[in-house]
Amino acid sequence: MVPVVLHHGLFGQGFHVGRVGWLPFRKIDCAIAAAGYDVMVTSVNPTAGIPRRAEELKSQILRLKKTCGSQPVVLIAHSLGGLDARYMLSQLGMSRQVRALVTISTPHRGSPWADQCVENIDRPLRIMQAARRLGLDLQGILDLTTESCRDFNKTIFDVPGVEYYSLSAAQPQGKMPAVTLISWKTISKIEGANDGLVSVKSVKSARWGTHLGTWPSDHWHTVNQRWTRESIRLGDISPRYLEILAAVAPLTKRAGG
Repeated sequence: MVPVVLHHGLFGQGFHVGRVGWLPFRKIDCAIAAAGYDVMVTSVNPTAGIPRRAEELKSQILRLKKTCGSQPVVLIAHSLGGLDARYMLSQLGMSRQVRALVTISTPHRGSPWADQCVENIDRPLRIMQAARRLGLDLQGILDLTTESCRDFNKTIFDVPGVEYYSLSAAQPQGKMPAVTLISWKTISKIEGANDGLVSVKSVKSARWGTHLGTWPSDHWHTVNQRWTRESIRLGDISPRYLEILAAVAPLTKRAGG
């Protein structure tokens, strides 16, 4: 069976407090497994910087391969997770372990919203410094600024032998979760259509490698978190993941491979 790794983004590892909580890739992993793939959902530090998260991602993929054989994995990464994956492939010697990388709503060129957060919240209040004194690693937020991603892309290159794909997402303002209206407006003013955190323009953030399309979803619906009437109406996004896998790693093509 083709091994599939689902890798979460910033704050994306999920949590539960009593009956309240959420899981990354909710129901998506079950749908992929039911279709005949081996599947694993990662759990890395939710807020750390890209190098640390990439090391943890590498360890978890290698652990998976001990049980599913030598066949390279298909890695589907959401948001910041896509940058972790690109770093891992470029810097951590994992190119032979991954057949294809699919990034979903990944800010490859950074997010103006991250710029705003750092400029207007962190710098005057020194939140990052305070967090470090408390032993908290919030570097992942800084790694999402447009400046950080510009520097990232100068040194992190695609590796031969790995297929790179991307998917973007966008919704109009009226269909966004209420808590994202400020971020949506900020990004829309600078870069146009977006999913609340990441823009979709071909020269902007979410496109990398072969672009497979733009989903009519907000940033959280892309991992099956349905927080608006529109996302509830659109329903389970798992079939779209199966369409991705059918395109980049069809089971019949990989059988016996």
